[in-house]
Amino acid sequence: MRQYSPDLTPPWKRPKPAAEVPAEPGLVVEEAGTGFCGAVIRCEAGTVTLEDRFGKHRVFPLEPRGFLLEGRPVTLVKPAPAAPVRPSRTASGSVAVPGARARVARAGRIYVEGRHDAELVEKVWGDDLRVEGVVVEYLEGVDDLPAIVESFAPGPDARLGVLVDHLVPGSKEWRIAEAVTSEHALVVGHPYIDIWQAVKPSTLGIPAWPSVPRGQDWKTGVCRALGWPPENTGAVWQAILKRVRSYKDLEPELLGRVEELIDFVTGGAPAE
Repeated sequence: MRQYSPDLTPPWKRPKPAAEVPAEPGLVVEEAGTGFCGAVIRCEAGTVTLEDRFGKHRVFPLEPRGFLLEGRPVTLVKPAPAAPVRPSRTASGSVAVPGARARVARAGRIYVEGRHDAELVEKVWGDDLRVEGVVVEYLEGVDDLPAIVESFAPGPDARLGVLVDHLVPGSKEWRIAEAVTSEHALVVGHPYIDIWQAVKPSTLGIPAWPSVPRGQDWKTGVCRALGWPPENTGAVWQAILKRVRSYKDLEPELLGRVEELIDFVTGGAPAE
């Protein structure tokens, strides 16, 4: 027994399948049934919105062969979602390595004085440090540094880098740094009273970091001068950190010191 298709239209009279065209914004089409002509401004589940040259909007269903494109029937379909754009650079400005796994931690370490300092280093250089296998440790105070260096016992395959606050010649911090610095241990410091100052004022929308009189807590004085809540400097810091998106938001004096430590610990030429 012969099997017949329910469609008895002769093959030569059947309409050819219409091309499927993504309803991208700006595409100009004509709705086949009404003759309404306009540009696509929105495509949602099952419908498309067109805007004609007079600014009038109309919504039509996405039906097969429902539109004309340059006079030819087409089937509009919802556009595929755009693939996320992978950043080509890390926050530190280095070339990004998509899909790179964190390297097994090397023996070398970087110690950073201050919790806020460590958080800032992680945000800007975290991707680079994981690729290089460098672990950042939190240094509570520079007074602990001699014991840490003695316990760590830096060597050719286990270099130690340290970043400290406000390292100025002649200070107690300077003397401690000089005492522990060696061929395999490098201590560097930024010139700022607090790591907050390493964030460019323009990043935060302020003209400059205010001066705080000696003897007054610097963070508290800054918050009062700028109208920030002085009773919760931790929350203020988190708000500051959120505004930092890349190395471009930081002062060069900090950038140079961190890059120097990373180069030193990963086997770059030791500082002279």
